[in-house]
This record gives sequence, structure tokens and C-alpha cells, in this order.
Amino acid sequence: MTPQMQLRYWGIAALGFLALLWLLGDVLLPFVTGAAIAYFLNPPVTRLTRAGVPRAAAVSLLMLAAIGAVALAGLLIIPAVLAQAVQFSEAAPELLRQLQDFVTARFPDFEGLEAALQSSLATMGETIRDKGAALAQGVWRSVSGLVSVAIFLVITPVVAFYLLLDWPRVLAGADDLLPRQHAPTIRDLAQQIDRSIAGFVRGQVTVCLILAAYYAVSLGLVGLQFGLAIGVTAGLVSFIPYIGAILGGALAIGVALWQFWGEPGAIAAVLAIFAVGQVLEGNILVPRIVGQSVRLHPVWLLFAVSAFGMMFGFTGMLVAVPLAASGGVLVRFGLAQYRRSSLYASPPPGAPDRPATPDRPATSDRPE
Repeated sequence: MTPQMQLRYWGIAALGFLALLWLLGDVLLPFVTGAAIAYFLNPPVTRLTRAGVPRAAAVSLLMLAAIGAVALAGLLIIPAVLAQAVQFSEAAPELLRQLQDFVTARFPDFEGLEAALQSSLATMGETIRDKGAALAQGVWRSVSGLVSVAIFLVITPVVAFYLLLDWPRVLAGADDLLPRQHAPTIRDLAQQIDRSIAGFVRGQVTVCLILAAYYAVSLGLVGLQFGLAIGVTAGLVSFIPYIGAILGGALAIGVALWQFWGEPGAIAAVLAIFAVGQVLEGNILVPRIVGQSVRLHPVWLLFAVSAFGMMFGFTGMLVAVPLAASGGVLVRFGLAQYRRSSLYASPPPGAPDRPATPDRPATSDRPE
């Protein structure tokens, strides 16, 4: 089969995958989530099996631990975060009105300042109040709108359990279906993709959870209002470098200026929390847990999450990061092939041409 025909078939397969994701995105959500959980938990299951624990027992143990952690978060953390997010969105108009009074009282000589502030801040406050509560409460409602809560909660752990149990057989079956001509190359690319996804997704999820706990606890100890919601948001958004710290820092400092005005120590403490968080993320957590070699460029990651989220909804956002990591590996492979091709390299000066044959024209005697 010529490379052009192979490219055509692989292109048709990719289009079929995107069409399936678009048509069945709502139905696929628990299956994609279960597969992600299985992928995330497979390394510890493998370690336990190497230590002599039967695979079924290892899978059962880790699944029970994961379900317990999710249930604990659902009972203790998520309701509190959503409640604070709703309170913040409802209090936004009053906070911005007080900010307007503060600015106009200290800068009374600027003509038109009060009218401009009143118009812009009032509009901003109403927008936050109208959209913020819906956004905070819509995370779970969006999931329940795609599939019912009961089905989601039942199917997801079942899919994760059976995929974990059969993971070696799933990999062996996929390997058996590879085209024999390109199997070594595909295996090598698959290993690179696995390292990239494992290094980024597993590592970055761990970093995000650590940062969310750090920001939430630290802001709570300072006594910042809405500190739990701001800290968890800043930590979870940290999978895109710098975005979490900028977003969380702006919200926290804004609330701190309103709440602790006249208390420079408390405001400085909030600033120090995010400064230490950035040092902790950039110099300790990311290098040790994620590793510099597998990091995805923030612009590429942001584009992938935005594009797939807009086209395929919540399911698209789940598959965006692994597809972005896979795309990075394939792009690097394509660039390496391009640099080795005659399209990129020019023949060395004085290189003899290969003699022409009936099925091949004369070409430069140079490896392609």
C-alpha cells in the first residue's frame, strides 16, 4: 500500500473518531472518564502485582480507595467550594460598588471618573452575579445533563474496574491489530506518547491537587473570605502554567484589599502565599513530579482544551490533554522525518546522481 493510500485510510479513521465523539459525546462521557481513571491507576496496580498481590485484589483495593476519596471530596469539599463560589458571585456587585467608592473618594479631581467607574463596575458586577452562580453550580449540572447522575456514578467505576482488570489483555489485543509493516514504529511512538501523557497528566493532576490544598488551607488560615473556593480554583487551573496563579492571585488580592484594607500585614500574607506557591510549583513540584522533558506548551494546551471543549463539550475537554500530548509526539516525529527527507536537505556539492532505472528516475545518491 502506497504512503498516500495509508495516509488516506488513517485520515478517514481520524475523521470517523471525531464524528463519533461529536455524535456520541454524551453517551461516551462515563466510558471516557472510566478509561481515564483506569489509565491513571494502572501504574500502582502494576506495582502491586509485581509485589505478589493478585491483580484482581490490587484493582479492587485501589478502586475502593479511589471511590472513598471521591465520596469524601463530594461530601466535605465540593459543596463548600460551590457554596463559597455562589456567595462570591452574589457579593460581587457590592464588592465592586465599595471599590468604586474607595477609588472616587481618593481621586476626586478626575472628571468623569465616578461616572465611568459606576457604569463599568456596575456592569461587571451584574455580569458576575448573573453568570457566576450559574457557572459555579453548572459543573455538576452539566454532567447530570449529559447522562443521569445514577448512570454516570454506576458506569464509570465499572468501566474503570474492568479496564484495569483486563489492561494487559487490552494492550496485547491492540498490539496484535497493528499493521505489521509499521508495528515497530507505532510501538515506539506509542511508548513516547505514553511517557508524555503519563508524565504530564498523572504528574500535573498530582501537582494541581497539592497546590489546591496548599492555597485553600493557606488562605483559610489567613482568614480570607471565599478562600476555599479561590484556593481550589487556583490549584485546579494550574495545569496550564501561570494561569492558575494569575487567576487565583488576582481574585485573592482583590478580596484581600476589600476585606483587609488598613491591615497591610494580612494583604502581604496573601501576596506571600501566591509567591511561595509559584516557587513551590516551578522549582519543586513540576521538576520532581512532572519533569521538564514532557511539559506541553501552555498555548498548545490552552488551544486544545478550548477547541475540543467548544466542539465536543465536557467529553472533548477530557480527551483534549491526551490528544494534545499525542499530537506533540507525532509532530516531533513528523519534523524528524521531514529533516531526513529530500524535501528538506539539499544534496552535498558534487554528489553523484543515482542512475535512472525503468521504475525510478535519476536522483542524488543521498540517503532519504
